[in-house]
Amino acid sequence: MFLKIDPKPDAGCQPNSRRHGVVLMLALACMAVMAQGPATAAPNEDPVKAGLEIWKSSGCADCHGPFADGDKQRDEMPTGANLRGSRLDGAALKQIISCGRPDTGMPSFDGGAYMVRPCYGQALGAVPDNLYPAPRTLTPAQIDSVITYLQARVLGQRKITHEDCLYYYYDAPSSWCGDNKK
Repeated sequence: MFLKIDPKPDAGCQPNSRRHGVVLMLALACMAVMAQGPATAAPNEDPVKAGLEIWKSSGCADCHGPFADGDKQRDEMPTGANLRGSRLDGAALKQIISCGRPDTGMPSFDGGAYMVRPCYGQALGAVPDNLYPAPRTLTPAQIDSVITYLQARVLGQRKITHEDCLYYYYDAPSSWCGDNKK
């Protein structure tokens, strides 16, 4: 495909023609959009909320605290790591949540860990006897959902904000977040 340039001006390309004005407006609009930088789509919050619900219902907050900062609310539970400043990637999170961490209080939430799915590069075998018992087991998809929540709302977010509180306690923010307005 070649562009042929005709030395004679086309009547439709005269500066005061309607077509020229439309082309000019389109070009200016494109330049304005490009100057704003790439558009970022708002992430779908449904998977993040689903992960939050699993976080809440699986006992994660019992050890790590509601905001995953290690500030647990139940003294009888082990103290979980502060995940807010963590730099763990998705694969590391998956392994730790699935397999637990022997002798640390971190339970294995994957019922198939060690026996059906290998952990920490070891051959399939018996579950270590020095794992803290999990309040409940999770499917691999549920573990992925928790990871989605952690990556979207927790990891790398050192400071806990009022918005974090409202997001976590969306069903009763005034009770927990000092938000007396509804």
